[in-house]
Amino acid sequence: MNTPAKHPSTFDGSTLIFVVLLSVFGAIIGIQLLITLGVTPNTSIIGALAAMILARVPLTLLRQFRSIHVQNLAQTAISSATFGAANSLLLPIAIPFLMGRPDLILPMFVGVGLAMLLDGYMLYRLFDTRVFPASGAWPPGVAAAEAIKAGDSGGTQAKVLGAGIGVGVIGAWLHVPMSAFGIAFLGNVWALTMFGIGLLIRGYAKPVFGIDINALYIPHGLMIGAGLVALIQVVGQIRSSRAAAAQEAAGSAPATAQAPARVDADRIRSTLRFGAIAYIVLAALVAFGSGVYAGMSWHMLILFVVYAAFAALAHELIVGIAAMHSGWFPAFAVALITLLVGMLIGFPPLALTVLCGFAAATGPAFADMGYDLKAGYVLRGNGADPAFEADGRRQQLICALIAFIVAIPIVYVSYQGYFSQGQTPPVAAVYAATIKAGIASGVGMHLAMWAIPGALVQWLGGPKRQIGVLLSTGLLIANPVAGWAVLVGIALRLLALRLWGDKIRNGLEVFAAGTIAGDAIYGFFNSMVRYHAKVK
Repeated sequence: MNTPAKHPSTFDGSTLIFVVLLSVFGAIIGIQLLITLGVTPNTSIIGALAAMILARVPLTLLRQFRSIHVQNLAQTAISSATFGAANSLLLPIAIPFLMGRPDLILPMFVGVGLAMLLDGYMLYRLFDTRVFPASGAWPPGVAAAEAIKAGDSGGTQAKVLGAGIGVGVIGAWLHVPMSAFGIAFLGNVWALTMFGIGLLIRGYAKPVFGIDINALYIPHGLMIGAGLVALIQVVGQIRSSRAAAAQEAAGSAPATAQAPARVDADRIRSTLRFGAIAYIVLAALVAFGSGVYAGMSWHMLILFVVYAAFAALAHELIVGIAAMHSGWFPAFAVALITLLVGMLIGFPPLALTVLCGFAAATGPAFADMGYDLKAGYVLRGNGADPAFEADGRRQQLICALIAFIVAIPIVYVSYQGYFSQGQTPPVAAVYAATIKAGIASGVGMHLAMWAIPGALVQWLGGPKRQIGVLLSTGLLIANPVAGWAVLVGIALRLLALRLWGDKIRNGLEVFAAGTIAGDAIYGFFNSMVRYHAKVK
């Protein structure tokens, strides 16, 4: 696989046209499936396959699609548009509609649109730092990269990947979450073990022990505690980077092959500072644009703006951490936690509506951008050429921003047609029902009580393992089969490494990437079939 002297540009004529067309397609698919089925599929592999197909057409105009880096731009565009249109735009504006306040849709739409763009930029800035290292698992990104590499080079690796895709498709057809099986071979064993345990506890607590942990807000409390400690650990990582930078400057510590510690610490700190300020501005913009300020005192309004900004920033960091380690991000659950805490604070229903939509908009685009940048990082040689890596990463950001910008008008011109027919995302109905019902007595005590063990588990595991966040993520997801898939995958991974050693590691990772890709391909086409069956 030869690395070109310069990374292909998004603005090359046919590439730009293809990126825009894929973005339109991705946005429409995301909207349709979120409303009809309540899910947003991972379309990244589909974009890569479309580029591969074009590359086989014997036309000079399409020759550039043979480049794996152009194919990486294609998968970046379609996945960004899919998650951006569905999760970051449509879902938030459905909440005020269901609350009977259609007048809030426009200010909400402006706010979440800007938050989505900021979301993608924030991950771009934080990628390849101590907080979100490029060496992190990011399983869907690895799957996309291996699929593209196999299509380009063929050979043994292609056969291994093809076998993985076949197993992934068959497993998904049998209703086994093969993406969960695949991530077991790619991520941190400790983190994924806790994730699998969490999935099993959530799945069997009620049918076996008669305990509904969700009704007791146990997962939510654990995530609050684990999330707060995770944020503190981020601050600790910044400080440790600054300490390492001071040692490097003094000559008492050797410089590493990675970015200097000072540069890493400065980038994290400046990015988080910029994000905090930007989210405060956006929260204030939405608060005043929606008229939320009219129903609150100045003290409560200031608290609302600060809390909304903090919640948005914390939401994307927690969702991003879970996505990096497990390939799954609990965006819905974390936004619900934000809403519950807002209700405990005492914000009025109008403010809660705005808060919930604003928080829900951040996280999905952030996590998806991480997957795409990981795919690009692998395809560009895992950072072997820093200048080429930086250029490629910048082109991916441009591609993602174009996809987000394309998604904005598509959602704006289409949402009224859906909402007027009573078609809204199912998740939005849960948020609206929670706001209307109010918070039950004793919920605050449950959240506070379970936040303590959540914080303790996260602290014991440390910032690299993130076992508290991953345990909470598993507990928030009702899918026990996925738990078994993760734990069986981990057992097979450890057994294979024990029998054959590191020489089999790469083959395992390529096979795992294939199972994830196969699961995504089956999931996408199965979603399309289910969609057409439902609309008929």
